[in-house]
Amino acid sequence: MNAPADEKPLPLAVSIVCRNSERTILRTLESVAGLADQIVAIDSGSTDGTIGMLRDHGAEVIEREWMGYVRTKQAALVACDRPWILCLDSDESLEPELRRSVRATVERDEPQFAGWELNRKIWWAGGFLEYAWQPEWRLRLVRRGRAKWGGYDPHDALEIVPGEDGGGGDRVGRLRGDLRHDSFETMSEHLSRQVSHSRLAAKSYVEMGRTASVSKLITSPVGAWLKQMVGRQAWRDGWRGWSAASATAAATLMKHLILLEETRSASAKRDDAGEGDDA
Repeated sequence: MNAPADEKPLPLAVSIVCRNSERTILRTLESVAGLADQIVAIDSGSTDGTIGMLRDHGAEVIEREWMGYVRTKQAALVACDRPWILCLDSDESLEPELRRSVRATVERDEPQFAGWELNRKIWWAGGFLEYAWQPEWRLRLVRRGRAKWGGYDPHDALEIVPGEDGGGGDRVGRLRGDLRHDSFETMSEHLSRQVSHSRLAAKSYVEMGRTASVSKLITSPVGAWLKQMVGRQAWRDGWRGWSAASATAAATLMKHLILLEETRSASAKRDDAGEGDDA
C-alpha cells in the first residue's frame, strides 16, 4: 500500500515485536507507511530479512532477547514517544478503510477517548474468515501513557490505565475497517503453533493456581467447537469455517490435556513432599 502524496505523517508511533517475520512484516510496514512518523520494533533474534526490511522503512530496531509476550510488548510500547501509539503484531496490517479510520481518529484527537479497538480478522486460504473467530475486537490504538500490556502468556492484552495526573477521558471506541491477520499459511502450521501456545497457556494457568479436570478435558473442546459453529456461525465460511472451528476445539483439547498433566504432576510432588516430612 502506497501512501497518498498529499498525506503527512501523524503524531503516531507504531509498536511492533518480531522475530523471523519476513513473510508478513512487509505488508505490516506498507500498511502504515506515511501514516505514522515513528516505528519502533523489538526484534528477538531474527536470522532472516526482517531487520533489513524494518530499517528500509525507517524503523528504529531494538534487538533484545525474548522476554515473553507481555513483557516484550510492554518494552516496545514504552519505547514509543508519540502522543498516540498503534500496537501491531508483525503479521497484522491495516486494510484501507481502517487506515483511513486511524488517520481521522488521530487528527480529531478527541480528549474523552483513551484508546480505540480494532477488529482483527484472519486471512487464510485466499480470503478473510468473515464468521469464524469474529468479531475479534482488540485494543490497539492508545494514547501514550494511558495503556499497558497485561494478560498472561501467550494471551496478552492491552489495557487502559488511569492518567498520571488523573485527568483525561477513559473511553474506548471502535474503529471502522479490518485489521488483517496473516497468522498462518496452512492449517498444519496453525496446529503446530497451537501446541506451543497450549503449553504456555497451561504453564500460566498453573502459576495462577488454576486446575484441570477430566470433565473439562471432555466438555471444553466441544464447547469451543459449538461456540464457533453455532455462536459465530463459522459454517457460513464453508470448509474454512469448519476447519477453523475444529482447530479451535483441538487447541482447547491440547491446553486442557497439558494442564491436567501439570496439575496431576504438581499434586504428586506435593504428596511426595508431605510423605518426606512425616518420615
